[in-house]
Parts: sequence; structure tokens; C-alpha cells
Amino acid sequence: MNVLVTGGAGFIGSALAERLIARGDGVICLDCFDDFYDPSIKRRNIRDFTGYPEFVLVEGDIRDPDLMKDLARTHRVDAIIHSAARAGVRPSIRNPLLYEDVNIKGTMNILEFARLIEPQNLVFLSSSSVYGINEKVPFSETDPVDHPISPYAATKKAGELICHTYHHLYGLNITCVRP
Repeated sequence: MNVLVTGGAGFIGSALAERLIARGDGVICLDCFDDFYDPSIKRRNIRDFTGYPEFVLVEGDIRDPDLMKDLARTHRVDAIIHSAARAGVRPSIRNPLLYEDVNIKGTMNILEFARLIEPQNLVFLSSSSVYGINEKVPFSETDPVDHPISPYAATKKAGELICHTYHHLYGLNITCVRP
């Protein structure tokens, strides 16, 4: 199985890539290496995979629809793990439009890509931030998530809703998780 892992050089994405390669899957790692996290750390996260024939690195931005169309033409993708996002609760308060652009527009581009290639499954990494101020611990997926308290959390909740819409309209098999 060939799996596209967006944000594949990040902490979660690279750990997922490692597990996928270990079980024999091919990994297409898509990452833009922005400077929110030190790009040298991200490159270190994936350096052990770069020699594997099962690993392909694509440097680019999920907001670029032409890149996604090119990816559809050049790689077979059976499943998608969408972990790319602009992270950080506090920074999202200072720069909410960037978070909207990356986390919502970028997710829309990934969903349009999925609509084009019809993968077996798409996993969207949301965030536990969607729970907002919730005094009940541990959180439950049945807890209400209608009152996010940061732009970051709001964009992740929006991503979940958009995923639901694409599942409903196009029958895409989508799983949303909240690490």
C-alpha cells in the first residue's frame, strides 16, 4: 500500500512514516519544511528513510493545488494520512489568517486530491484542542466541541466538519482523530 503522509517530516508524521515503512508500505512524505519547527529537526526526523526505495520525499505545500494534481499524476496513492497543519494555540491568536489558510484551505486541497484519486481511506489528524475548556478528563469523542477557544482549535474543528461533508457528498472513507 502506498500512503501519502502530509506533514510527513514532522514529529507525528515521521513516526507514522517509520511505522508504515516497517510494515512494508510505501510512503510519500509531503512536507513544506516551514520554520514553525526548525527545518533541520524535520530533516533529521526523516533522514533514516531517505535511502529506502519505499520512501519518497515531496517538498511542497498542501495549499498548492497544482502540486497536488502533479502528485496524482506521478504517484499511486492508496491511503492518505493528513497530519500537515499550522500548529500552536498561542501563535494562532497572533496570526489567525495564516492558520485559516494552512489548516482550512490546505485541508480542502487534500480533500479535493482525495476526491480525484479515491483512496481507500483518509485519516485527518485534528487536535484535542477542539474540546476547548472542558473540565471533564479524560475527553470523550462524544463530548461537545462547539466552543473552541483559539483560531487553531477552530480550524481543526472546521477541518473535521469539511471531512464530514466530503464523506457525505463523495463517499470518501475518512477517519478523524484528535491527538
